[in-house]
Amino acid sequence: MGFIETQNVTFSYGTGESEAPNNVLTDITMKIEKGEFVALLGHNGSGKSTLAKHFNAMLLPSGGKVYVDSMDTLDESLKYQIRRKAGLVLQNPDNQLVASIVEEDVAFGPENLGVPSEEIRVRVDEALKAVGMYEHRSHAPHKLSGGQKQRVAIAGILAMEPDCIILDEPTAMLDPQGRTEVLDTIRKLNREKGITVVLITHYMDEAVLADRVVVMDDGKILIEGTPKEVFSQVELLKNHSLDVPQATELIWRLRQAGFDFPGDILFEDECVSVLEKALEGR
Repeated sequence: MGFIETQNVTFSYGTGESEAPNNVLTDITMKIEKGEFVALLGHNGSGKSTLAKHFNAMLLPSGGKVYVDSMDTLDESLKYQIRRKAGLVLQNPDNQLVASIVEEDVAFGPENLGVPSEEIRVRVDEALKAVGMYEHRSHAPHKLSGGQKQRVAIAGILAMEPDCIILDEPTAMLDPQGRTEVLDTIRKLNREKGITVVLITHYMDEAVLADRVVVMDDGKILIEGTPKEVFSQVELLKNHSLDVPQATELIWRLRQAGFDFPGDILFEDECVSVLEKALEGR
């Protein structure tokens, strides 16, 4: 069994007796392994955020099963254990910052878990160092930049020592600098600490950094695979109103014009290399 596993999950938001069920998720079966970095893609209304909230029992399936480290999310007695295993970082960091000083904010989660105060001190320092915010530990959160706030929110989850962090469009409200800060932090936590990462995003250039990409459309899984496998399906993605990375788009257009280029280009440097070789040949 994977670290997170869904089996034929359906979900409908609460409807009255006279209303037809409003299905948001339909028959979702997927597996996320421990230590994996998975990007969950889809346009607004595709169901990706709803699915993500099932991964830490914030939402419970209307049908099917969700397991987190073999624990059934429908078992009410396991809810807090599940949330200690899988922490959720929201899109707007202001919704997760609760204290007037950075280090107090990061300590909030472990305090609620009943962690001893000397252990909290260690966890807070380590979490802030892990996200590069230790120097700001005595600052007021509301005076930080958007990227810094989001890194503090991630530190608050880290201090609870989860095995998995689920990030629901954590860069959607950030400028390019803030996006870079947060993405660098996510990749570092995954690679250096082995934390399982589920990144919900609509930015294709963020998704290419993942081990695996799962694309959702209309509450179902449309396609999944490595970034190269998924983004080489340009026609399929475009038919579902989804973008591809800019480098992939450029090479695809050139291929449409008759150029013999590979169909699995993801990154700008790959794109530049292919174009340089083509120009040298001329």
